[in-house]
Amino acid sequence: MDLRTKALTKSIWVFHVSAGSCNNCDIEILDCFTPRFDIERFGIQLIGSVRHADAILITGAMNRKSVKRMKKIYEQAPKPCVVVAVGQCALSRHMFRFSYNVDEPLDKILPVDLYIPGCPPKPEAMISGIVKLVNKMRKRK
Repeated sequence: MDLRTKALTKSIWVFHVSAGSCNNCDIEILDCFTPRFDIERFGIQLIGSVRHADAILITGAMNRKSVKRMKKIYEQAPKPCVVVAVGQCALSRHMFRFSYNVDEPLDKILPVDLYIPGCPPKPEAMISGIVKLVNKMRKRK
């Protein structure tokens, strides 16, 4: 494990992107940072710039306008950068899959490292998913 990956597993700085969601997943993400769940105890923080991000949390079905912007955001992130799809819309486009404005699923556009299913996923599911991802990254050599 190189130094960058080792540091990544200790303190993950997260950039959140809402790519056309109904905001339920966004509310649950914010709930993770409340004192009840306190995800910051794992070193996870929300940040305002993708240029400092270790992970990108993406919620919502990818519409035609957000695809180009999402690719640009991913290119601006320092590598290695982990992509996390949060919610059923990000995973499979859910009820919007037959909509004229919704493009391909997120994993056809960007390499997704973690899927957190649910509509919306509970904070416990998000915390469990992040812990599994960190353990998976630590086992990589």
